[in-house]
Amino acid sequence: MKKFKKQNLIKPLMLVFMFVGLLSSCSDEEENDMVSSGPPVIESVSRAEAGDLTPITIGYANNMYIIQGSGFASVEKIYFNDTDTYFNPALVTDNTIFVTIDQNTPYENASSILKVVTANGTVTYQFVVAPPAPQVTRGFQPVNANEGDQVTIYGNFFLDPIVTFGSIEATIVSNTLTEIVAIVPAGAQNKYLTVTTISGESSWGTAVGTSIYDDNFYGAWDIPAWNNHEYLTDPENAYQGETFIHKEISGWDNIQSEWIWDDQISAYTGVRFAVKSDTPGTLIFLFNGNYWGDETRAFDTTTEWQVVSYSWEELGGMPDGVQNISFQEFSGESHNYYFDDFSYTVD
Repeated sequence: MKKFKKQNLIKPLMLVFMFVGLLSSCSDEEENDMVSSGPPVIESVSRAEAGDLTPITIGYANNMYIIQGSGFASVEKIYFNDTDTYFNPALVTDNTIFVTIDQNTPYENASSILKVVTANGTVTYQFVVAPPAPQVTRGFQPVNANEGDQVTIYGNFFLDPIVTFGSIEATIVSNTLTEIVAIVPAGAQNKYLTVTTISGESSWGTAVGTSIYDDNFYGAWDIPAWNNHEYLTDPENAYQGETFIHKEISGWDNIQSEWIWDDQISAYTGVRFAVKSDTPGTLIFLFNGNYWGDETRAFDTTTEWQVVSYSWEELGGMPDGVQNISFQEFSGESHNYYFDDFSYTVD
C-alpha cells in the first residue's frame, strides 16, 4: 500500500491559499466584475511558493510561476521561449496568472522571452528559462592529466559552464550540452573537478592524478589475463569514461590484480572504486592480500553502480605501499560483476 506524505498535500493546498489571497487583493474594479480593456502589462514574475512573491527573471521547466500585472482576463496564449505553454483558465484573473513552464521548453539558443497574448494585445517580458542543474555523469578523461593537458568531461546540461579544479578555474576549449573539453590548469593535481552553470553545480568524486584505472590502468597496475576477465567499451553503461571491467565470478572465487609495489601514496587517504553486478551479489575487498574469507569485510552489490571507499584507517592503518587490489566472491553463487574507476582518495 502506498503511503502518502503530508508534504505532498501541503504544497498544493498552500498554492490554493496563495491564489485565494491574490484574488482577495484584486482591485475594486475587479470586485465589480470590471476588467482592463487595454493591452496586457507584465509587472513581475515570481515563484509559486507560499509567502514568497520576490520578482525573478530566471525560471525552470516543470515549475509553476506567478505572472502579475494587468489585462490578463482575456488571455489566449502564453509562450516561454516561443513554446506554446498550457495554462488553466481557472488560475487566471485580470492581474494574475499561475502557469507551469512546459518540460520541453528549449533553453539553448533560446529567445529568453515570456509572451502573453490576450484579446486586447500582446506583451513580452525578458525571462530566462534555465536548464536543470549540470550533471557530471561519467567523470572526465584522462584522470591522470598533467598541467596543460586537455580533459573531456561527460555529463548533461552543460550550458555556458565554468570548470574548476578545487578553486582553480580552467580554460574551456569547447563544450556541448553533454561534453566539455577543458585545459588542466596549474595546481590542479589532487583537486576535485566541479562544473558550474547558472542553474547550479556538479562535482566528480575522483581527483586529478589519483587514478589507478579509468579507461586504462596506470603504471604497473593491471589484471593478469588468467583471471578470464574482459574490458567492455560501452559509454551508456560505464560508470566513468567509456570502458569498464567485467568478470563472471563463481561462488567463493576471485579476481586479482597484479602484485606490484606503489609507495608513492603519502598524499592519499585511501582507495575507492565503482562496482555493480547483474543480480544482487556479495564481495570482499582484498587489500594487499588481506581479508580473504573475512565476512566482516563483505559488502553487497546491486544492478546499479555504487562507489565503495576505504580509508587507510579502515584498512589497518597507513600502509608502506599498495601491493594488490582484489575481490573475493562471497555470496557462494556465480554473478557477473563489473568494476570501474579505481582511484586513491584525497582530503
